[in-house]
Amino acid sequence: MNAPFDQLSAWLKEHKITEVECVVSDLTGIARGKIAPTNKFLHERGMRLPESVLLQTVTGDFVDDDIYYDLLDPADIDMVCRPDSAAVYVVPWAIEPTAIVIHDTFDKQGNPIELSPRNVLKKVLKLYADKGWQPIVAPEMEFYLTQRCEDPDLPLQAPLGRSGRAESGRQSFSIDAANEFDPLFEDVYDWCEAQGLDLDTLIHEDGPAQMEINFRHGDALDLADQITVFKRTMREAALKHNVTATFMAKPVGDEPGSAMHLHQSVIDIATGKPIFVNEDGQMSELFLQHIGGLQKYIPKVLPMFAPNVNSFRRFLPDTSAPVNVEWGEENRTVGLRVPTSSPDAMRVENRLPGADANPYLAIAASLLCGYLGMVEKINPSAPVQGRAYERRNLRLPITIEDALANMEDCPSVEQHLGSKFVRGYVAVKRAEHENFKRVISSWEREFLLLSV
Repeated sequence: MNAPFDQLSAWLKEHKITEVECVVSDLTGIARGKIAPTNKFLHERGMRLPESVLLQTVTGDFVDDDIYYDLLDPADIDMVCRPDSAAVYVVPWAIEPTAIVIHDTFDKQGNPIELSPRNVLKKVLKLYADKGWQPIVAPEMEFYLTQRCEDPDLPLQAPLGRSGRAESGRQSFSIDAANEFDPLFEDVYDWCEAQGLDLDTLIHEDGPAQMEINFRHGDALDLADQITVFKRTMREAALKHNVTATFMAKPVGDEPGSAMHLHQSVIDIATGKPIFVNEDGQMSELFLQHIGGLQKYIPKVLPMFAPNVNSFRRFLPDTSAPVNVEWGEENRTVGLRVPTSSPDAMRVENRLPGADANPYLAIAASLLCGYLGMVEKINPSAPVQGRAYERRNLRLPITIEDALANMEDCPSVEQHLGSKFVRGYVAVKRAEHENFKRVISSWEREFLLLSV
C-alpha cells in the first residue's frame, strides 16, 4: 500500500503540483470530490465523501427516501476514498500546477462500495481474470461542437469555424471541415499528450461540427479513466475557444446522434494470444459465444449504454445508429459489427453505447454481456448480410422505462453486478425520468397549445 502512494507522492513533487483534485465518478459520470492543497492530500492519503453522492441524479436530486435509506446507512455515513496511483493526470488548463487523482471507494471495513461505477468495472474485470482472460477495448468518442447557448429552450447551432462560417450539409470525413477547428484541436492534443491520454485519430462525423476521437486499444479500466478525463478536457478546450463541446446522445434534431463505440477483444493471460481466433485465422467458438452473449444480454443492460431519455432519441433507423443487436462483418447497420482485421486483431464493435454513457458502466456492461455468452455457451444468430434496419427480431427496448424494467428483471445482471448497484442505478434513472416528465416541451406548446 505504501509503495504506490510513495510513487504518487514523488510524482506530485516532481511536477511541482500545488493542488490535487480528488475525484470519484458518480452513476451519471459526473466527477464528485474535493480540491485539496498537495500537502493536505499527502498527509491524509485520500478523502472521505458521503456515500449518498452515488445516489444523486444528474439534476442534483436524490432517489426516494424508502430506497435511499434501504441502500444507505440512515446516518448518511462517509465512504473511504483512496487514491489510485495509476490514475493520476495533470490539469494543463489550470493556472496553478494541478493534478486529477481518481480514487477508489470503500466502506469502513475495507469492502469496495457496490454503487461505485469504477468498482462495478473492476468486478467485471475480475470475472475475466478468474478465467485467465484479459479484455482489451478501444473506444471511439463522438461529440458535437456548438455555439455557446445560455437558453436551454433554444436549439443548438453549429459554431463558426476559422472561415467565419458555420457548417451546412453533411461533411462526413471532411479534412477541411475538421481543419475549421484546428486551434481548438491543437490544444486538445497538446493537453491530452501532457495527460498521457492515448488518443489516436480525429475524424469529422456526419453532423455539423460533429467529431470523433478514437483511443488506442488497451486496458479497460485505464481507458475508462482516460475517457472520464478526456470528456472534461474536451469541454475545457471548447470553452477556451468560445464554443461548447457536448456528449449528449442526441443534441441536435434531424442530425445523427453521438455514440461511444466500443471495440472489444480478449487475450489469454498465460499465453498473451487472442482467444477470438483459431489457429487457421477463423473466428473461434469463444468469439461467436461472446457475440451471442452480447445479443442476449444487451437488452437487459441497455440503461448502462443509454442512460437518459435523450439517449433513446438516437436509436432511429437510417441515422447511423443501431436499432437492434444483430451482428455482421463490415456492416454499420447492425448493433454488433465485426470489422475487417488481421487475425490477431479479431474483435467486435459494440455500436449501442451513447456518448452520454458513464464509461465505467458502459464498458463493464458490454464486457459482462460477452463474458456471460462465453461461460453460458450462447450461440449467436446468423450474421446479417446487407441492410439490417428492417430486421424485427432481437429488438431493443424503445423507452427508458421499458429498459429499466428489463434491467431490474434479470437475475444474471443482478448476480454479477450486485443487487445494491442494480437497485440504486435503476432508482436514480427513474428519479431523473420523473424529473423530465415534469417539463413541458416546446413541441407540446407548438402543436397542442391551440389545437386540442
